[in-house]
Amino acid sequence: MWSAAAARTLSPLPAPSLSGRRGGPRGRATVPVRSTLWDFVGGDLVRPDLGLWLDDVEKHKALAIYPPHEGGYEGRYLNRLRRQGYYFLDLSARGLGDPETTLTKIHPVCPPSLGRQPVARWYFPPEVDYRLSLLHPDAKGLIVWVMEAKVLSKAELQFLAMLPDLRPKVRVIAECGNWRKFVWKPLKQIAGLEPDPDAEQ
Repeated sequence: MWSAAAARTLSPLPAPSLSGRRGGPRGRATVPVRSTLWDFVGGDLVRPDLGLWLDDVEKHKALAIYPPHEGGYEGRYLNRLRRQGYYFLDLSARGLGDPETTLTKIHPVCPPSLGRQPVARWYFPPEVDYRLSLLHPDAKGLIVWVMEAKVLSKAELQFLAMLPDLRPKVRVIAECGNWRKFVWKPLKQIAGLEPDPDAEQ
């Protein structure tokens, strides 16, 4: 595997001068660019981090993931969890409503009225509790995979981060943004429930 010695610093790039054409000084400012080998090979390189992924899911129980924009990379991590015996509840954050009500309480759903039908209200069981009641006895647990979680508020992310404490067999994976390669962080750090060591540096 690539070692830390493979990281190198590129030569500084010249910054454009705003006053070069108006007769001002043509000084060239330099901007240092620091990169590693991983920035050149791209996100499609198979990284040997699936063991670390499983350990972090069991340790933190709620993770915020940042897959690449082009998508598809999260399937490797999803399939590894499926092979471990987890079942999945896939949700989209858009249209989810209040996560606490939708996932843990009986909640009303109003179907759209097209003008000729009376306004109706149906009551649905809690999504997480209903899925937990249907789990196979040999299942390891339930993964609540929330897509587009970047639209959720901080309070909603905090509830998702605390959901594994309320339901011990539940793990939460929230897609909170995008990055050049597949990375993840504990959701409690993203939601502000725990200090983020990277933000302090």
